[in-house]
Amino acid sequence: MPYDESVKEALSKKGAYGKDIDIDDYEEGSKDSGTVTDLESSEYRKYMEHVGVVADEMNRSGTLMFLNNTASHCSPKVQEGLELLSLSKALKVHEGLKDFMWNAMDPAKDKFTAKTYLEDADGFFIRVKSGYHIKNPVQSCMLLSQNKTVQNIHNILIVEDGASLEMITGCSTVRHANDSLHVGVTEIYMGDNANLTYSMIHSWGNKTSVRPRTKCVLGKGSNYTNNYVIMNPVGNLQSFPVADLGERSSATYNTICIAHEGSEIDTGGMVNLNGAGSRAEIMSRSVSMGGKMCARGRLVGNVPGVKAHLECRSIILRDGGSTLAIPELEAHVADVEMTHEAAVGKIARDQIEYLMSRGLDEDQAVSMIVRGFLSGSINGLPEELQREMDAAIEQANLGD
Repeated sequence: MPYDESVKEALSKKGAYGKDIDIDDYEEGSKDSGTVTDLESSEYRKYMEHVGVVADEMNRSGTLMFLNNTASHCSPKVQEGLELLSLSKALKVHEGLKDFMWNAMDPAKDKFTAKTYLEDADGFFIRVKSGYHIKNPVQSCMLLSQNKTVQNIHNILIVEDGASLEMITGCSTVRHANDSLHVGVTEIYMGDNANLTYSMIHSWGNKTSVRPRTKCVLGKGSNYTNNYVIMNPVGNLQSFPVADLGERSSATYNTICIAHEGSEIDTGGMVNLNGAGSRAEIMSRSVSMGGKMCARGRLVGNVPGVKAHLECRSIILRDGGSTLAIPELEAHVADVEMTHEAAVGKIARDQIEYLMSRGLDEDQAVSMIVRGFLSGSINGLPEELQREMDAAIEQANLGD
């Protein structure tokens, strides 16, 4: 069967997890939403900065912004070894890039990948050349500004042998575009002895549907860290990024979420430990404030001598919501070391009373404890990224 035909058939294929979404309820987002020349004077500045995208671009190695389905801003700073383009432009200058297109991700995976493939969606192309270490983070921003539309994004990120990169991706919905759909397909390719920290800070609308699809393929001795943060209400979100590990490579997934009333969040990650000596860790911390929260994690040991750990911790602050932890360990050989733990609970009353004795009211005490619970969930972040994560947590509406 021709490839395109199998993808067309996948348009009716539901996602494996999360609420089913009828894509036909949304029109295609504009591919001509205009250019944003100056980020600092942009009407979208407050949305960008709320998700860690710095308008003055200080301490950034470059910025790429998508407004709906339009590459509206691209400002790579002059730095040897780094390429930052829209994917459509990159395909015109890199003949070999076609070999990476839809290689990590199967376009027939579900209706969302199929839609992105058939729309020939644009996105960012980032490449770090072999041996180069990019000093400051690269930032990208995906904004939805049209109601009842779908944003289809296809990104390709390549970190070549011996190279390193820190990436911040901020995504948000403009207020009047609340009832919209974001679909983001990201394919990540890492060479040998490469390092990548990929951090996503999201702030959507309380009716927005979000379906990211991410796959990372690692070479030998490479290290990949995936951080995901969502603190504000969202309609429904489902994300389950996957990493395939090579020999002596490692992957770490860190997820911190608040499920507000009316929100349905289904997040997690999967790591295939395919190389001898590979390592993986999946960590999730979430708070239910009346919303539905599902934390998934799956570790698959395919070769001897691998180690992996999975941990899910949740706090329920308000009745009416729910939290579900689904840890999965799968081994195909005897010599593996894989563990998991999950915990659901409430804030201890003595902690609240102690803080109240120090002058805080009860809401302030609860907020302080929750912020500490969330901000302590990611270890070893670069200083710049830690500040962005802390800022997102601090801005979260915890009822204080």
